[in-house]
Amino acid sequence: MKKPSRVLLLAAFAAAIGPAAAQDWPNKPVKWILSQPAGASPDITARLVADRLAKMWGQQVIVDNRPGGQNVIGAQLAAKSPADGYNYFWATTAALVSNPFTFKSLPYDPERDFVPVALIGKSPMVVAVNNSVPAKSLAELIALDKSQPGKLAAANEGAKTFGGMMSQALNIATGMRLLQVPYNGVAPALQDTVAGRTQVVLVSSGAMTPFIKRGDLRPIAVTSGRRVTGMENVPTLAETYPGFEYVGWFALVAPTGTPAEPVQKLNRDVNKVLADAEVSGRLRELGAIYDGPGTPLDLAEFLKAERARWAKLVKDIGLQPE
Repeated sequence: MKKPSRVLLLAAFAAAIGPAAAQDWPNKPVKWILSQPAGASPDITARLVADRLAKMWGQQVIVDNRPGGQNVIGAQLAAKSPADGYNYFWATTAALVSNPFTFKSLPYDPERDFVPVALIGKSPMVVAVNNSVPAKSLAELIALDKSQPGKLAAANEGAKTFGGMMSQALNIATGMRLLQVPYNGVAPALQDTVAGRTQVVLVSSGAMTPFIKRGDLRPIAVTSGRRVTGMENVPTLAETYPGFEYVGWFALVAPTGTPAEPVQKLNRDVNKVLADAEVSGRLRELGAIYDGPGTPLDLAEFLKAERARWAKLVKDIGLQPE
């Protein structure tokens, strides 16, 4: 009788320990690189989910903030991290989808350098106006703009940011001629609109929500396909302009080459955390939309569709990469 070959023995051993290895993961701290600053909505959400996972696993989940360069700094670092199942990237729309359209070259490849893990949440943009602006609806804002074209100024977080591109797309879709005023970040755009130096602002629901709750700004439309919880009286742009549906989002991805077992386990456990009523409620407070559990394959298909959507948007607004 022939003895089993060394190759067969090794294969059998690997098959035997594979499930056990997956069950043992994680057996040391897990790190998430985040390309947003501490205190921003993606950071708050990341730490909320990380804290729940740490309690579930009995292992620390480290959130490593690496902001700057329109998410390029964090994305590049994450792409070059060891693909060992312990390094992940809490990615934004800019990092994985829009940056290739705004930069002539990137130090990372959004499609090749990462594998999908889980979609966390979507963050629609909100169109709001200073309280002194007489328009109380999108139709009234359009009419006001047409009565004095080029006089209304719209603040955004930067010309080639998500908000900046949405603001330009808003002009194209509605026929308005809002004067585009790009700022270096969300905070000054909001502050100047509250102060009346600009009349309109378009930023993420997470950033906008506190200003709406305090009565500092008046929301008139959201960019998501459905109305946002907590702002049910605010219509979507798609209700008037079908097809105008653009949302920011954040997702977990891993460096390419990361083993499938930890990716699948992280996906399952993240879905468990997001299904928790307290967590989903907190997400809604932050202006995020959770669409329910999804697989890594679901995220891959979502990213493919988003890239096609952004290609059309960039063409429509005539954006040129720099």
